[in-house]
Amino acid sequence: MMVAVFATMLLALLAGRYGPGWLAILSLVACFGLSVGLFLFEIYSPDYGFRMPWLQTRLDSNLPGA
Repeated sequence: MMVAVFATMLLALLAGRYGPGWLAILSLVACFGLSVGLFLFEIYSPDYGFRMPWLQTRLDSNLPGA
């Protein structure tokens, strides 16, 4: 999936430099869509849904040093 993201980004860069502008914009939009899809795939967990435990900001009383 990451290869597809980088391939569309490379296509957008090459089309922006050498090709038509509409192809560059279309490739950039596709790259953004694939990036969002990859992000959602990476953080999804069947156990706790889309919660990201590494970004928890709530102070929990059972943490050591609390």
